[in-house]
Amino acid sequence: MSKSEEFTFRRARAEDIKDVLSMIQELADFEKMSNGPQLTEADLRRDAGLTGGPEYCEVYVLIDNAISQAIGYSICYKAYSTWQGRYFFVEDIYVRPEHRKRGAGKRIFLEVSARAVELKCPRLEFNVLEWNPARKFYESLGAVDLTAKEGWHYYRVEEQQLAKLAQDLTRPYMLRVHCNYVIFYLASH
Repeated sequence: MSKSEEFTFRRARAEDIKDVLSMIQELADFEKMSNGPQLTEADLRRDAGLTGGPEYCEVYVLIDNAISQAIGYSICYKAYSTWQGRYFFVEDIYVRPEHRKRGAGKRIFLEVSARAVELKCPRLEFNVLEWNPARKFYESLGAVDLTAKEGWHYYRVEEQQLAKLAQDLTRPYMLRVHCNYVIFYLASH
């Protein structure tokens, strides 16, 4: 937890999750993806390790000390690169519109960066929509646009396709071993 006169940045508690979900929806609305969020309070509590199970993400809130209310949040998680090992991925950084231009977004970004350093991560990664004006903000803090610099494209396999791909494993395969190698034949349907 980090505190200044104006803001307190800390891990979210179970009682913060309702506000975090509300801000997730606000972010989705801003990103023109209002139907995107499907998480429930129970999902986020579980995945943040707030129910005693494993922690899949770290959820943080930024509290405005003058009103004792969450005005922003960040969700991050540990990831791994075959080039540099562990790194910290930022899923979301969000500050409610009426609290912007006060240093709240920068405070969250600095705190998340400090967490990456604490975890001994050599880098912090995140995605920003092409049209989002926050790109300039992140670039002003030293972030590099990897799409422009290195040509990386970010892909996703959605749930239905993911299930289909997993189902492909259950199709009958014939296995034949020859000498020191294995040949797989896909059995006809």
